[in-house]
Amino acid sequence: MLRDRIEPGVRVLFVGINPGMRSEAIGHHFAGYSNRFWKLLHESRLVPQPIRAEDDVRLPEWGFGITNLVPRATPGIDTLRPEELVAGGRVLRRKISRFEPPVVALIGVTVFRSLFGRGSGLPVTLGLQRRRFRLHGARVFVLPNPSGRNANFSYAEMLASFRGLRRLLSRM
Repeated sequence: MLRDRIEPGVRVLFVGINPGMRSEAIGHHFAGYSNRFWKLLHESRLVPQPIRAEDDVRLPEWGFGITNLVPRATPGIDTLRPEELVAGGRVLRRKISRFEPPVVALIGVTVFRSLFGRGSGLPVTLGLQRRRFRLHGARVFVLPNPSGRNANFSYAEMLASFRGLRRLLSRM
C-alpha cells in the first residue's frame, strides 16, 4: 500500500482517487509515465523547483500532504467499488480532522463526486468550492486529474487550475 505523505502543519492536502499500478510498484504518488502532477506543481510555482514522484516525501517541506481516497492500486478507476469509495471517505475525513489542513485539494472531479454524492451527470467546476462543500472546516479546491488518461482538460486548463490554487494560498 502506498504511504501517505502528511505531517502536522500541512496547508494543503492533495487527495487522489487511488494509486495507479506504477505508483504502487515504486512506492510514490502520481508516478505514471504520463502523469503531469509533478510538472504542474512546479510550473504553477506551488513548489520552487522541478520534482518527480520519487520526491513526494519532500511535499511537507512546502506545507503539502498527499493521500488517496482509496488505497488499492488499480490500472484505472473502473474497478473501484462504491463501498471502497464510501469507506475511503470516512478514512479521509478522519485524516482531515487529525491534521486540520486549511485546504483540501481534490484531484479530479470523481473524488469530489465520491465525497459529496453528486450524480455523475452533474457538472463540477474546478477551483474553490462554495462554503457548503467543506471537509471538517477545510476549504475544498477541485483540481483536474493530471493523468495522461484524462482527456477532459487541456494542459493549459490544468495549469490554470494549479495556479488558481497558488493564488488562493497567497491570500491565506
